[in-house]
Amino acid sequence: MNNHNNEKGSHHKEHLIDKNRSRDKFFKKAINYMADEKIEEAVKFFEKALTLDPNNIDILLKLGYMKFHLNDYNDAIKIYDKILDIDIVNAEAWNLKSLIYYQQKNYVKALNCVDKAVESNPSYDMAWYNKACFHSILNQIPESIESLKRSVEINVKNAKKAVNDKDFANIKIDDGFKRIIDVVVLESIKQGYHTIGPIVWTTFISKKEVEHSLLKLLEKGFIIKHEKRQGLHKIPFYDFVPEMTTKLHKSKKFFTNVKTSSISEKNLKNMKQLITTLKLSIEEENIEETISGLESLIDSKKHGEQMIEYFFEEHREIRLFRVRLQDNGLRYLHEHKNMILTILENIELTIMRKLRQENNFYSADRSQ
Repeated sequence: MNNHNNEKGSHHKEHLIDKNRSRDKFFKKAINYMADEKIEEAVKFFEKALTLDPNNIDILLKLGYMKFHLNDYNDAIKIYDKILDIDIVNAEAWNLKSLIYYQQKNYVKALNCVDKAVESNPSYDMAWYNKACFHSILNQIPESIESLKRSVEINVKNAKKAVNDKDFANIKIDDGFKRIIDVVVLESIKQGYHTIGPIVWTTFISKKEVEHSLLKLLEKGFIIKHEKRQGLHKIPFYDFVPEMTTKLHKSKKFFTNVKTSSISEKNLKNMKQLITTLKLSIEEENIEETISGLESLIDSKKHGEQMIEYFFEEHREIRLFRVRLQDNGLRYLHEHKNMILTILENIELTIMRKLRQENNFYSADRSQ
């Protein structure tokens, strides 16, 4: 009997290995077609790979992206929705879904999706960039500037992309956008372009805007100006102030006021109080109060930012739990309440440790 079971197990394992090899073979072919821009062929092989591994998120993402490029938006949305059924906080799926609505000129829906992308991954620079675009198109100027700044803070290359992006037509006269231009000019100087002509050529910014930016950067002390003789003429030559390089690497305050990410004692206490109330709602299997409490915990206007920063994995689990609870109701709460209670208790313990550390710090400070 044991030999029979061993043979059965061995056969199953071999079958699984063969299946995975076939999946990988199809996937590799699809990637090669994708690289050659043979999109329809790529789709066929991604679909073949998917029949062998229907919930493979990497395959689904790439298949959705190919469908998007074929303008098959309905299929692409279905694929991204399938990914989000598996992983509700998949930032890439939310971002790609937003681009479909953008193409369809449904900017409100696009913004809603990209909001979920940055909630799921606050370091996703392209999601912040797209969020800035959608806000600009909707003429929401302050929100667009703030999102663009966040994008550039994460990846400075987005500044160069932004200065020539038509989606930012509504915000180009804003001082915040002009500071983005200053960042691009600074980066060009750092890369070895020291005169106006090459800076214009590398940044695609107009000569007038470059000259205006250089004047501001000189006034702020970020750059210095020399003159170099070229034949009978003297041309202005701009260089980066040496000590400013270190300063800019250490601080992002050149073009934005960065909020401090430290979590205050008051926030910690509020979170602890919310979790205590939420645990009671779960114990009592009160659906409405449980959903309300979970939403407060992950809402970016309440405790969402702190949750993402300090409890990223738990934030993902709570969002998933909230969605499943809304879909399946009391039965789901009854079956999974121990799991969510354990997650909340772990967060609560961490908060209590942080509060003790805060109190110890202030006690020591007062005793000096």
